Amino acid sequence: MLVGAGKMGLALAQGWLDAGLASSNLILVDPMAGEAAKQLAEDYGLQLYAEAVGLRPNVLVLAVKPQIIDAVMTSLQPAIGPQTLVVSIAAGINIARLQRGLDTDRIVRTMPNTPAQIGKGITGAVAGAGVEGNDRLAADALLAAAGQVVWFEAESDLDAVTAVSGSGPAYVFNLVEALAAAGEQQGLSPAVAMRLARQTVIGSAALMEADPAPAATLRQNVTSPNGTTAAALAVLMGEDGLTPLMARAVAAARQRSEELGQA
Repeated sequence: MLVGAGKMGLALAQGWLDAGLASSNLILVDPMAGEAAKQLAEDYGLQLYAEAVGLRPNVLVLAVKPQIIDAVMTSLQPAIGPQTLVVSIAAGINIARLQRGLDTDRIVRTMPNTPAQIGKGITGAVAGAGVEGNDRLAADALLAAAGQVVWFEAESDLDAVTAVSGSGPAYVFNLVEALAAAGEQQGLSPAVAMRLARQTVIGSAALMEADPAPAATLRQNVTSPNGTTAAALAVLMGEDGLTPLMARAVAAARQRSEELGQA
């Protein structure tokens, strides 16, 4: 049962269906289901409910926004029994809070990212005290439909995962915006500057996926001594360049993740 049929929840659902999950084994629950959820339900013959009344799932994937998590957990308590494994992708909501709200300790807390929508995501996961070996295997199989899965022993590591990979796609998209804006400042039209910036990032990501060499090696392969790339990297890798800026950005994201968990 998937609770929360937003972009991330639907990305996971599509991955499960593409991987061969029978539509009869997937139930969607969302009181405010959008057109995308309704279309997915229609396309695959899925059951779509406004609430979980009368349902007793073996696996419950909790994919709702952290701002509404408490109300959602209260509504879900009757649906959760000793057979239920809960897999949460609610950002910043710690296992202790999930245990209190759902009255179970069979909880896997995760942090996926939006490339899960095309099967290229990466998810950080940590198992609660009541999670057994088969539970972990089941959770891993579900999450792997959206991309790679990395397991952690310390739950606190998920705040860092949230800050690096969870929020990371937005950093990359902002890099494209910034690169395109810089191109405009050099006289390129907005459309051409954006096309160049966008495809540069797309192509670079594809090259990194195809080549297992470290990112530093790939960077060096592009950089001729005293060339144009070296001139640009002297700025980006300076004392006030990209590395300290990214460190501050990731620290701010982690702090916010921790604040959400304490709310």
